[in-house]
Order: sequence, then structure tokens, then C-alpha cells
Amino acid sequence: MREQTYIGLPEDQYGGLTDGERIVMDAQVFGLIPEGETCAGWSLGRLQMLSEQVVRAWLPYAGLPSRLPEYPRERHARIYQEEIERARAASWNPELDDET
Repeated sequence: MREQTYIGLPEDQYGGLTDGERIVMDAQVFGLIPEGETCAGWSLGRLQMLSEQVVRAWLPYAGLPSRLPEYPRERHARIYQEEIERARAASWNPELDDET
């Protein structure tokens, strides 16, 4: 049986703006993976481990970008803005998204 892998942030539904795939962007924000890493080809187990790291990284900030120190807050805003623009160009409409 073939192990399932992640398709990668740019290829994900809505350009990675689903709740689960925000983990990739948050991991970039916290420096857990390089900004250019899309996690394409990663096993679901590896993504789960990354998710757990991201959850731990958010704990001191209660999951709120506004509580991040200046550099990660600016990085978060930039990474998310770039992804939102790319997703909108791919016809993403936040009004119609039931998953986020």
C-alpha cells in the first residue's frame, strides 16, 4: 500500500488556505521550515509532526498573530497576504469556503 503524501502548498485546494494547510504557512512564520518549503511530497505523518510543532510555537501567543513579537508578526502578515492574493487569483472566495 502506497503512503499518502501532501500535494504541496501551491497545489492545495484554494492555494493552501484550508485550516489544515495553514500549518505550512505558520511553520514558515515560526522558522520551523524555510519560507520556500511547500511540503510537497511529505507524508501525512511528517505533516502531523509539523502540526504539533506549530501548535507548541503558538502557545505563548494564544494563537493570535497580534501577540507575536514584531518580526514574526510582520512575517505572518506578509506570508498570509501573499497566499491570500495567490488564492484569490485562483478563484478562492472566502465567502464560499466552508472549511475555514
